[in-house]
Amino acid sequence: MRRPFMNHPDQLASLEGQQYLVLRPTGAVADDYREVQDAVLRALPVAVKHPHTAHVTLRGFYEPDRLDDVRALVRAWGAAQHPIEITTEAIDTFPAPWQIVIARLARTASVITAYASLTDALADTDFRRLDERALDDWTFHMSVIYGKTLDADEWRAIAESVTNEYDEHPTEVVNEAELVWYSGGAEHHEVIPLG
Repeated sequence: MRRPFMNHPDQLASLEGQQYLVLRPTGAVADDYREVQDAVLRALPVAVKHPHTAHVTLRGFYEPDRLDDVRALVRAWGAAQHPIEITTEAIDTFPAPWQIVIARLARTASVITAYASLTDALADTDFRRLDERALDDWTFHMSVIYGKTLDADEWRAIAESVTNEYDEHPTEVVNEAELVWYSGGAEHHEVIPLG
């Protein structure tokens, strides 16, 4: 059984009606992510929200009434998409007001191509997209913890302690994407094979 990406009731409630196309690492990138997340959580003075499972978000949508249309589009995109190489290059942060510790990913040719081809596939749709950025402005990442509830001193301390550029870069190839949607206070998903 697949681990959910989010499992805290408050997170599930805040995501109601939303859909996300994500990549789930399961090899070296996922192993490194778990080690980092466990270490950060142990170092925090208070409990904070965090993803339950490592994932790379490629797009977010708010289309609760057009889920079948979103599914059809991402299935077609996935069928034409080659497997995607992801590489962790650093532990970094998105500063205040977000206060998120992230595993920053390298801009590999395949992740750039995947994002660009998804942009092309979405060009003629009117789907409501969440937090979408142009390719040049997007930081490929996996969120490690959401530190928005930390005060300024706690955030500064954790941000300074975790920031780390990697000498060796964990890398893996992801052969499937997942469409995840939130409805009825629960997370649902569909696996989308790539290629």
